[in-house]
Amino acid sequence: MLLPLVSQAQNAPTASPLQTPAQFLGYNLGTQFTTHAEILRYVDHIVEHSSGRMKLMRYGSTYERRPLEVVQIASAQNFARLEDVRHNNLKLAGLESGTGQRQQPAVCWLSYNVHGNEAVSSEAVMQVLYDLANPQDQQMQDWLKNTVVIVDPCVNPDGRDRYANWYNRVRSQSTNAEPDSWEHHEPWPGGRYNHYYFDLNRDWAWQTQQESKQRIALYNQWLPAVHADFHEMGPNNTYYFSPAAKPFHADITPWQRKFQNILGDYNKVAFDKNNWLYFTREVYDLYAPTYGDTWPTFNGAIGMTYEQGGGGPAGVAFARNDGDTLTLSQRIAHHHAASRATIQATAERHDDLLREFQSYFTTARTKPQGEYKTYVLTASGNDPGQLRAFTQYLDRNQISYGYADKKTKTKGFNYTSGKTETVQVEPRDLVVSMYQPKSTLVKVLFEPRPQLEDSLTYDITSWALPYAFGVRAYALPGRLSASGPKPSPAIVRGSAAAPAERPYAYLARWNSLQDMRFLSRLLQQKVKVRYAEKEFEAEGQKYAPGTLVITRTGNEGMGARFDQLVRAQADSAGTVVTAVKSGFSTSGRDLGSSTVHFVKQPNVAVVAGPGVDATAFGEVWHFFEQQLGYPITVLGSDYVSRVSLQKYDVLILPNGSYADIYSDRNLEGLKAWVRDGGKLIALEGAAKFLANKKDFLLKTKAVDSVAIRKDERANPYKLLRRYGDSEREEAEEVVQGSVYRVQLDNTHPLAFGYGNTYFALVRNPLNYRFMGKGGWNVGVIKKDSYSAGFIGAKARRELTDTFVVGTQELGRGQVVFLGDNPLFRAFWQGGKLLFGNAVFLVGQ
Repeated sequence: MLLPLVSQAQNAPTASPLQTPAQFLGYNLGTQFTTHAEILRYVDHIVEHSSGRMKLMRYGSTYERRPLEVVQIASAQNFARLEDVRHNNLKLAGLESGTGQRQQPAVCWLSYNVHGNEAVSSEAVMQVLYDLANPQDQQMQDWLKNTVVIVDPCVNPDGRDRYANWYNRVRSQSTNAEPDSWEHHEPWPGGRYNHYYFDLNRDWAWQTQQESKQRIALYNQWLPAVHADFHEMGPNNTYYFSPAAKPFHADITPWQRKFQNILGDYNKVAFDKNNWLYFTREVYDLYAPTYGDTWPTFNGAIGMTYEQGGGGPAGVAFARNDGDTLTLSQRIAHHHAASRATIQATAERHDDLLREFQSYFTTARTKPQGEYKTYVLTASGNDPGQLRAFTQYLDRNQISYGYADKKTKTKGFNYTSGKTETVQVEPRDLVVSMYQPKSTLVKVLFEPRPQLEDSLTYDITSWALPYAFGVRAYALPGRLSASGPKPSPAIVRGSAAAPAERPYAYLARWNSLQDMRFLSRLLQQKVKVRYAEKEFEAEGQKYAPGTLVITRTGNEGMGARFDQLVRAQADSAGTVVTAVKSGFSTSGRDLGSSTVHFVKQPNVAVVAGPGVDATAFGEVWHFFEQQLGYPITVLGSDYVSRVSLQKYDVLILPNGSYADIYSDRNLEGLKAWVRDGGKLIALEGAAKFLANKKDFLLKTKAVDSVAIRKDERANPYKLLRRYGDSEREEAEEVVQGSVYRVQLDNTHPLAFGYGNTYFALVRNPLNYRFMGKGGWNVGVIKKDSYSAGFIGAKARRELTDTFVVGTQELGRGQVVFLGDNPLFRAFWQGGKLLFGNAVFLVGQ
């Protein structure tokens, strides 16, 4: 469904003249960094002076409540039919009914400053907007006859202001290009990320962040033919523009590849004319769907990245290694030139772009590519809340789906087993057909093992939605009907024999983030909740370990509000609860058994600051505040060792380097808190920091030095390496976001709500021994557990028979080791329950 467009500015004529950025700001571009508020003031000025040619639109706001805006720009003739252009574009894509016409301008979308400390682009955008508004710029006005330009002047205002305000505060009064100067050394966490320290350029496909959700909602109302994303890299680099480096994803069409070269040709003209240094076909690939070049590409656009040497360390001037000084003015000039080249290419090739745009979606609807034509998620084998989250994701991305209307037996790929086998499709199973406009995006997001033409890529190499959401799914080679009725949602099921208004207890299965959110809200409402450690059966229904038990006993003080509150919170969280009339179980333990444990409302803290990976902390912070709605206290790494932890029940150590945070003495204090009943959750690098230390049972595998020396004696020439092969050799030790089947002990509270396996997105060779007596190896990787993605040969060996997640008792407390990060980028939905178990259930 298309969201309504909201105009934020009226195009009223103004008597004052159109001002250049320098005239308006009172300083030349390139002499300092402009705050986001000032940039928007200039945007307002530009739009006010472009009546009938520009429209300002607010499409959302950041977590820190800064406005998110785009400017829509067209010639006067095209501006008068702007909505017709937009609707026609969607008709060409087959996303609106009716026949689309190709005799219209192509839509070009330019996105600036997605990384806050890559701040040059939002400086350059002011000059770009001036050019677009300037009636004296005849070249630009001619281009606008054949293109509608949408400009997002700052994708990440929170990060930009974090950087700009810091830099303007610490910079030298006179320009200091010396790299040692503190203005070239950003403090933690830097300005790259948004409020929750998420990388918004890794969130295009997943839309976990508020900024991304709002931007994609507007993007999908237009579906531009061209999308350019403006970035910066290290200050000793030059400038990058397309064509991109390998690997290209297999589903990038020959035309999309060709236009990468066409855009490169347009940029070469400007850069060669000015003798500016640049490079192409290196580093920046088009593979993972997470980026501002690939996600638009898989949505029918020509997507590209521009990278200017500079970034956070560069400041206003930076002394490069080659002896030259890189200035902010130079960086602005380069992005300004690339912006113009992109608009020019779109305008001059608009006929080709629209022809291929229409062909892209026609082929997607009628001749979808790939081995599989249908993807099925089972209704009976999946949690309703998780399925609801899954369909909400599909809706956001304009992916259509339906439901099976009859039983069908066929062959297909089983994501759980990793094998092709007989599949029984049942009525009401969720069906996603490849015969739809977004089928290329469907294939990219669902395919079990995407083809990788080159292992030298810089992001994850596996992301299939069934693995990410932890759902049972099948990929089928044949087409399947999806005309069945939509299943009715169930929230509260009452026992047939129980008075609906006063049941003995409510039971809620423990399977997903929605169930965790339900528990969080009950605890904050001071409802007493228990969980079952053992399987039981009550009134004809079986309940697995982890089931939440909310009895009237213990909650009598709430009176009638108890039932209203439980039902309302279940409805709000999207959780199914069952009302039962009795505490007696027909099999297994009764509801009053000692194996039904009281869940204490934990007081949770997390460490943040220098030494802690900013994005890893952000994933924890966002999880509690935005996904769970549960309070968490953030403790600074510079003072956490001096904090009295007695008031906290849980302390979380995100991925990071903790040697400078916890000295031997401070670590003894932390262990004393655990022995006194505290629960320590150590993720990734934090777990590695604790490994091999006194009193901690987690140990790394010993290096077999004898075998290494024996191998060197047997083949002494093995040490003679080619310098040119160094990148390839390093890849042997890398795990590029690969999916592994983790074997779980689901009788342990850390794995409640799971089956006997969990698919983890592994990004590091864990290389841990199984814990000995006193420890619980709850999740391990055994032989032949690889499922998808690239992993180097050496790393693959290390990821055999290794510990992944588990716990140990230490005094009266618990240590939870999470060698793998189940909260990675907030999109790996299947791991969130594991983390919730660590917080709420382990040790209760």
